[in-house]
Amino acid sequence: MTIRRRTMILAGSDVEGLGGNLSITNPANGSLISELGMASAEQVDLAFAKAKAVLRKNDWFARPPHERASVLFRAAELMLERKDELAHLQTSENGKTLKESLGQVSAAAGIVRYFASVCETVEGETPPPRGPYLSVTTYEPLGVVAAITPWNSPLTMAAQKLAPALAAGNAVILKPSELTTLVSIELARAFVDAGLPEGLLSVLPGNSSTGEAIINHPDLAMVSFTGGTNAGRAIASAVAGRFIPTILELGGKSPTIVFADADLDKAAADVSSAIFGSGGQSCVAGSRLFVEKSIYDDFLDRLIAVSKKLNVGPPLSDTSNIGPMASEAQRARIEGYVDLAKKEGGRILLGGTRPNTDDCRDGAYYLPTIIDGLDHGSAVCQEEIFGSVLVALPFTSEDDLVAQANDTVFGLACGIWSRDLTKAWRIAGAIKAGTVWINTYKQLSIAAPFGGYKESGLGREKGIQGLRAYQQAKSIYLGGLGG
Repeated sequence: MTIRRRTMILAGSDVEGLGGNLSITNPANGSLISELGMASAEQVDLAFAKAKAVLRKNDWFARPPHERASVLFRAAELMLERKDELAHLQTSENGKTLKESLGQVSAAAGIVRYFASVCETVEGETPPPRGPYLSVTTYEPLGVVAAITPWNSPLTMAAQKLAPALAAGNAVILKPSELTTLVSIELARAFVDAGLPEGLLSVLPGNSSTGEAIINHPDLAMVSFTGGTNAGRAIASAVAGRFIPTILELGGKSPTIVFADADLDKAAADVSSAIFGSGGQSCVAGSRLFVEKSIYDDFLDRLIAVSKKLNVGPPLSDTSNIGPMASEAQRARIEGYVDLAKKEGGRILLGGTRPNTDDCRDGAYYLPTIIDGLDHGSAVCQEEIFGSVLVALPFTSEDDLVAQANDTVFGLACGIWSRDLTKAWRIAGAIKAGTVWINTYKQLSIAAPFGGYKESGLGREKGIQGLRAYQQAKSIYLGGLGG
């Protein structure tokens, strides 16, 4: 079979990467999908130079907001017109079920539409004067922004960065994960084809060296990164001395909490989805389960029964609920943690192994896994696994619960199930996390800020804050107004 070689996008044009070869494989069967060239150091320099040139021309931010918005609206339309291609690309690169990928194309288009609307409606401010003058606060673009995206949800993650950064008037250089380069390029192509000025957007595929060349470039004005905490820490260190603003959306070890007064069947279905949806490869995956001790055994029985019904299989199959892990390396990481849990005294209540079926034999598949019997200080309870592994722990009181739930370096998300909304609200306020769900999970709105506490990140994406994060405020005073 002939493998199609792909090109990258440099300043809006399709070009061959000159920095070495990148092979893209399908985690469902190990087959080679495509090859493409990575961006060379010289091409990174060229992308920045062209981005700076188009910003100097001021052919983007100087346009009336509704004109910039029209380009973004058109980009969203193109995404939906290309929905099948984008969804199949994402599924082939990271193993998400096709149903989930199709949903994420629609979500990505919705993100772009939202920021198009914000672009043409958001207002500056006129602060109250304290003298004979008029003061106005305006917002200007930062310059050339680096957007670095992960492999788990490249469609929505790229849209979540590109749309507000472009709406705010910036130029953007997108560095996608090596695992999901193709879908990232095609998503960005929708913006280019919608009419962005030449030079405003580049997609530079590559490895960590490519990312370092972008992060260390002297013309970099801002970094927006979603990924692992260690990588985020390295980026923050690299740019701190240059006072470059950053958005860091990092790891999580999010608690899900079930009280005895909850609707236990609904809670079991929600908790199962919270951790096993997307194969647990989600920053907000509910990977630590706290259950009130009086219902602990009963609830785990319900949870196991629900989770046993999940079908692990080929992502293109209509009957599959969970596809493969995104790579063999990711599955090996998960297996390493499960082996460690066993050594630490954990009991495998469900899963803990690869599926033994013919249609999963060649791919990076792993069964939904539930473990209990571990101390909360164990590595498996403290470290982000980023896979379909849930650790269950009992709690006896609210104080006990809050102490355990907050005993983590992370603080991204939390889920609470209880019929007592006063209690649930009280616990929500006590949990150190950027997003808390009550009697639901993974309900997300592009209009609401999203981000983490502690080592789960810095700054916020989404909402009006998500646009302002890509701008800098300027106060202008007009004097001579007094009598």
